[in-house]
Amino acid sequence: MAFNHIAVLGAGAWGSALAGVALHGNHKVTLWLRNAEKAAQLARTRESEYLPGIKLDQRIAITAQLAEAARADVILLAIPSQTARAVASALKPHLAAGTPVVTCAKGIERGTRKFMTEVIAESLPAAVPAILSGPSFAAEVARGLPAAVTLAAHDEALAAALSEALGSRLFRAYQSTDVRGVEIGGATKNVLAIAAGIVSGRGLGASAAAALTTRGFAELVRLGKAYGAKPETLFGLSGLGDLILTCSSTQSRNFSLGVALGRGTLPEKAQAEAKLAEGAFTASVLHEMAQASQVDMPICAAVAAVVEGRSSLDEAIASLLMRPVGAE
Repeated sequence: MAFNHIAVLGAGAWGSALAGVALHGNHKVTLWLRNAEKAAQLARTRESEYLPGIKLDQRIAITAQLAEAARADVILLAIPSQTARAVASALKPHLAAGTPVVTCAKGIERGTRKFMTEVIAESLPAAVPAILSGPSFAAEVARGLPAAVTLAAHDEALAAALSEALGSRLFRAYQSTDVRGVEIGGATKNVLAIAAGIVSGRGLGASAAAALTTRGFAELVRLGKAYGAKPETLFGLSGLGDLILTCSSTQSRNFSLGVALGRGTLPEKAQAEAKLAEGAFTASVLHEMAQASQVDMPICAAVAAVVEGRSSLDEAIASLLMRPVGAE
């Protein structure tokens, strides 16, 4: 499979970083953003407002025309999960049958409880869904620092071809066919990162942080098993690896949101300041899915209650600390 032209839809921090990654292997790269005025400005300045101080390579074509981006051999959908369906639907009339569309968002659609590859399959029935996920901060990837991610598609040959097309010495892309496992890891770790941020912001200490991350990972594994995920996926880059990263750094929007909540910022204000913290949208959906699957996820449930204003921070912490102690 030859992917000579790669398009990235979404010029946020992650989309802009991925556009640079896609240049490896001498691919033609197109970066799409919705606003024509901002597209013209980005084409002129080559500096994204989301990645200050980092210049976009001159070889990256920048456009606000979706039809132009749709001519690529593969599409990277670097759009927040709650707006992915709208962009995918707009892409539908322009996309050639059989084009791989790789979601790069880590979330679950509210209302439908659909994973991102399911949203792609419904909105773009002619496309071939795939997902890219793993422990990677956009600013570090954009600066050329080493990172490793997972790229999953149901077809093993496609997963291998996409991994080869996007991978490089500094951006290692490991292939997988466990699409659902990769999606669960990415979505769940965002919610758990909010919890880890709360622990940090509340000053509960390193011991509490370690306990929270470990018990949170147990919740991730339980949900993954309920949805048929492979254990090696959950213990790999897109599961445990991504959880470790996002639960330990303020570079994570979800962790930063949790820190703000832990310091007493009201949920509405904290979410506004965090800007696109996917976990804030995913928490309630994840809680609903856990209940429907009869999976015990008390940490995720507590985060959902806090984010939605159904519980105070003290009440949520107390509810977790008062749970019966059982076997690990």
